[in-house]
Amino acid sequence: MAPLLVLLLLLSGLLVSGLLLRQHFGRATLHRVIVEADTPAGKAFDLLLLIAISASVLAVILESDSRVALSHPHLFEGLEWGFTLLFGLEYVLRLLCTSQPLRYATSFFGVVDLIAILPSFLGLMLAGTKYFLVVRILRLLRVFRILKLGEYLQESELLWRAIVASRRKIIVFLMTMVLLVVIIGALMYLIEGESGGFVSIPVGIYWAVVTVTTVGYGDVAPVTPLGRFVASIVMLLGYSIIAVPTGILTVGIQQARRRQEQVRRCPSCGKGGHQGDARFCRQCGNGL
Repeated sequence: MAPLLVLLLLLSGLLVSGLLLRQHFGRATLHRVIVEADTPAGKAFDLLLLIAISASVLAVILESDSRVALSHPHLFEGLEWGFTLLFGLEYVLRLLCTSQPLRYATSFFGVVDLIAILPSFLGLMLAGTKYFLVVRILRLLRVFRILKLGEYLQESELLWRAIVASRRKIIVFLMTMVLLVVIIGALMYLIEGESGGFVSIPVGIYWAVVTVTTVGYGDVAPVTPLGRFVASIVMLLGYSIIAVPTGILTVGIQQARRRQEQVRRCPSCGKGGHQGDARFCRQCGNGL
């Protein structure tokens, strides 16, 4: 009951603090500082937020080392609660100063902002929340919004279209690879047996995957002349196989880029979305 009461008090305190700040500074001022990143105040706020995010992630990384965590247990706990309350207040202020709070809360960055503060609050209610340590690393995703890296993520749409267009070729390639490693794994099991560590066909398949992908851990290795010969062939085969998905995606990206270039933009009004054979703008009617 006590942890629940503490949680309610913390959430109530964040909400009351947010309401008081909005009443003191005004909704328009908070929106200009927190949401609008192009203003001087907004840039300063984003800089401070970037420093806080970097410091919180650094604290999480250091806390993952048991020696450091045990030598300064109260320091990391205090830092985490400080960052949690700071990000929690920022989250409340974003909800209070935006005209569409539900839209922000359900957006990608809204969910990321919520995840940034959940681990500490859940720690009051649940045991073993040390495993939420890695969740705090997701605070780094907030850097995308601060540095406006989200605009560059639109370029990934081109890659996604190339993958979708080449999905059948990719599926055929993956199925071929599965069959290949199963056959190679079974073959190495028959050739080597337990002498080289190939105690079963699954171990042989594991070795085939590691060898074909050119990883080569070395924990399982052939010892017979025939096994080494087959391993050499598989290694050379692995280098050639790497080029196959690369070529498939390269061709798909080039085709997607050519289709994208066919979509023309009106020089008069700037309206886009015109097909390659269009002669007039569908918005202003001027020639393309």
